[in-house]
Formats: sequence, structure tokens, C-alpha cells
Amino acid sequence: MARIVKKPEERRLEIINAARHLFQTQEYEKTTMQDVMDSLNIAKGTIYHYFSSKEALLQAVIENVVDESFEQMTEIVAQAPGNGLEKMKLLMSAGNIAADNKNLLDHLHRHSNDIMHLRMLTATLAQLAPLYAQLIEQGCKEGLFATKVPLECAEFILYAVQFLTDKGICPWKQQDIDRRAKAFPQLIERLLQAPAGSFEFMVHPIQQSGKCECL
Repeated sequence: MARIVKKPEERRLEIINAARHLFQTQEYEKTTMQDVMDSLNIAKGTIYHYFSSKEALLQAVIENVVDESFEQMTEIVAQAPGNGLEKMKLLMSAGNIAADNKNLLDHLHRHSNDIMHLRMLTATLAQLAPLYAQLIEQGCKEGLFATKVPLECAEFILYAVQFLTDKGICPWKQQDIDRRAKAFPQLIERLLQAPAGSFEFMVHPIQQSGKCECL
């Protein structure tokens, strides 16, 4: 049987997808590089040509998850009707990476993986900020918001809400999360000069999940 030769990027993505499936179905700790090799029927030299360790493969999987989520959210914004505020509401409710990657996120929430968890968060927020800035700009044109620094507002909102509500970053007490969840809508409305009550939709999801719904 002839040996199948694939392009480097195609082979790399194939390995990432296989690892992602295994990390999700049998958990990261229980998965070995040999498991990935067996699932693809590839040699040891092939997988280590692309990834020096399981940790390096995990990093690639995380980047893949972030990129995929960003593409989905970009598509949502492109196709969604409504004004800038309505699109922001839709984006916040639709952009929950954790919903489809529970085992992977559970692993990253362990104390030993703090650095990798922070890398994933910062990579995600860095991609999301320009997308939210686009909606803030739209809202400004529609008279809903008023700011000359939409990107900085987007960064401030995303990073502040995420890092002050995510129990995976810090074991915040529920009373602190509830207190912040109630205050965030008012703070964001003042920052964007939005109508009162515009961001009240954020309160319940944050209180329920213990983190910003965009991640």
C-alpha cells in the first residue's frame, strides 16, 4: 500500500484535531502521545516532528479552540441583524468557549496550569477586543454610545469583567461576584455613555456561571 504523504500544515492540523478529540473525550491527563499516534496510525517521528511534547500539543489545541471560536463569533457579527448593542448582547451570549470544551477548560483551571490558562484568556480577549470595538463604533454611529476610544473601551470591558468574575483565575467568593455583576452594567453604561439599563442582561449570566459569558 502506497504511503500517504500530506502537506505539513494539513498533517499538523490533523494531529491537533485528533488530540483535541482525545483531550475532550478521555481527558488530558489520561491521554498520551501514543494515544494520538494510534488514533492517526502515524509514527513517533511524525508527531514529534511537529510537537516536542504533550504540553506543546496542548498549547496548539488551545490556539485552535481560540481561533475556531473567534471565527464563529466573527460570523455571528457579520450575519446578525440589529444595532450595535443588540449585536453585543448576542455576541456575549454566543461566545462561550467553555460550553464545548469542558474537559479541556477543567484541566486548565487546575493551579498547576495557571500560566497556560492565562495565555488562553489573553489570546482570546486580544482577538475579541477589535470585534467588540467594531460594535461599539456601530453603536456610536447609531447614537447609542459615545466614545472616541472604542478599542480601549472594549479592552477595558472584556478584561475587567473576565478577570474579576472568573473563578478559574481566582477563587472569588460568590458574594463578590454578585456584587460586581450588579455594578458592571452601570460602569459599562457610563464608560460608553449608553442609556440606563442597556447592559442589565449581563447580571444573571455572570452570577450563574461565575465568569464572563464571552469565554
